[in-house]
Formats: sequence, structure tokens, C-alpha cells
Amino acid sequence: MKRVLLTIAYDGTNYHGWQVQPNGITVQECMQNALEKLLGQKPSFTGCSRTDAGVHARQFCCHLDCDEAFPENAFLKGLNSILPCDIAVKEYREVASDFHARYDAKGKNYVYRFFESQITDPFLSRYALRVERKLDIEKMDAFCKTLVGTHDFLPFSSSGRSVTDTVRTVTECSMITDDGLPALSISANGFLYNMVRIIVGTALFVSNGALPVECAKDIFESAKRENAGDTAPAHGLFLNKVFY
Repeated sequence: MKRVLLTIAYDGTNYHGWQVQPNGITVQECMQNALEKLLGQKPSFTGCSRTDAGVHARQFCCHLDCDEAFPENAFLKGLNSILPCDIAVKEYREVASDFHARYDAKGKNYVYRFFESQITDPFLSRYALRVERKLDIEKMDAFCKTLVGTHDFLPFSSSGRSVTDTVRTVTECSMITDDGLPALSISANGFLYNMVRIIVGTALFVSNGALPVECAKDIFESAKRENAGDTAPAHGLFLNKVFY
């Protein structure tokens, strides 16, 4: 039995997130169906995390056990020929039998993209949030810097979270340029439910003057979700990198 690590990318627009669920098609379900056709049986496999409906991934990692090893090129070509065009397997490699895609991950980087326009752009609207007001990048970046460190991110998470420990360590948070678009980049050892999208919504409040640059300190101390910004829409968010 071989343990294999797959690195995939996907456009999350048409999916109800990663994890299999009864009320809609998911990326995991599509992967399972494609693997069953390729391997002749439906394997059990584990992803590095969950992503919400509509969220995209440039690098998503998952592991599975299979009876035989395939040449990388043959596996990639075979599986990608079965998968829908909005999901692609980028890398296939054998790993140690005790490797775990989720528990061995040291951290992740997410990127949330914006475009400034009064008019919808059909080539960007699925992959970036349109904002009509010009972003104050300097203020947003200053807010981002106040999140770096170890904090209780309870007020930056939604009530649907499945964990009780809400302390996380943010190692990097800044405004960047991503493929020509302004974007918020954040890396941490773990993320809570909707954490990035709430941070983005708060950064937009800071940009618009609805909250001060230094608001994170008061939000952390209050431990109240209502003191942070809105939850930004899913379509601007990308799981960008997984660190092992």
C-alpha cells in the first residue's frame, strides 16, 4: 500500500467547498469520483483543510492510500483527463506511510484579491472583489500589521466554527500586488471558520474610515464578533500555499 500526496488547484465557483456534503457538489466528491474511475475503487483520502463554497485554491494538498504506484506523468494525465476543467491535479508523489495532509501542515497562506471599478469586469468578477471606492492601501497594510503575532481570533470568526481553541499565530499579514491586483495576504499556523474573510471585511472598514487602523486591539479585547467588519464574499479568496 502506497501513500500518495496530491497537490491540486481548483476554481471554487461551482462548488460547495471542499468537503463532501449532502446539499451540493464539492471538490472532494469530484476527486473521489475521478479517482474511482482511474483506480477501479473509491479511495478514502484526506485534505489539508476545508474551504468554503466559492473559495478557490492554487495549492490544495490531500493524501490517499492506493495499492499500486503510478508513474507521475501517467497518473497526472489520466486523472486530469477525467476531472472537470475547473479542477486540476498539479503534482503526484509518494510520501511516508505516516504522512498526514492536514496534521503535518505547519501553516497556510491565503490571498484575497480586489479590483477597483465602477463597472463589473466579467473576467475578474469570479476571482476578485469589486470595490467602487479607491482602497486606502496604506491604512489597510497598517491594520494588517497589527494582526501579526499570537492572538485569540474568536472575534474574527463565525459561529459555525467547529473548534474551541481559537488562538492562532499569524506570521505574516500585508497588502500585496497579486497578478496586477491589490490583495491582502495572510499566513498563519491555522485559521478559524471565516477568519480570513472577516479580516478582509475589517480591513475594508479601515480603508473606508469606518474603523481606525488600530482597531484590532479593541476587537481582540472585546472578544465580540460584532465589533469586527463584515464577512467579505468568498469569490475573492484563494488558498495560496500550504506549508509542510
